[in-house]
Amino acid sequence: MSEDLATIDVPDAVRRYLRAHTAGDLPGAAATFTPDATVTDDGGTHQGISAITDWLGRTSTEYTYTTTLVGAEREDADRCTVTQHLEGDFPGGTVDLHYRFTLDQGLISRLDIAP
Repeated sequence: MSEDLATIDVPDAVRRYLRAHTAGDLPGAAATFTPDATVTDDGGTHQGISAITDWLGRTSTEYTYTTTLVGAEREDADRCTVTQHLEGDFPGGTVDLHYRFTLDQGLISRLDIAP
């Protein structure tokens, strides 16, 4: 079942990150992170706004893909998981990814992305 981003129960920073990332707004996506945030994705760890901005730039141009929001679950006020289905020209062609967000004072302090 696909859900609409406007209707899922996630913190505002997560919603802003997902919207900006989908729109290709890299500065907007980066602005949702704390200065010392950490992102773990595809075996790599990226810490700090500069490294996260570089990661965002690479992930937006490395492959062509579409995303479909599958669902979201809020564990508590500062933690949630968003699941998205990706289809594209990356190895394997399709994958369901779980984006596990941790927030600190309203901004994303940690994002772990894994199948």
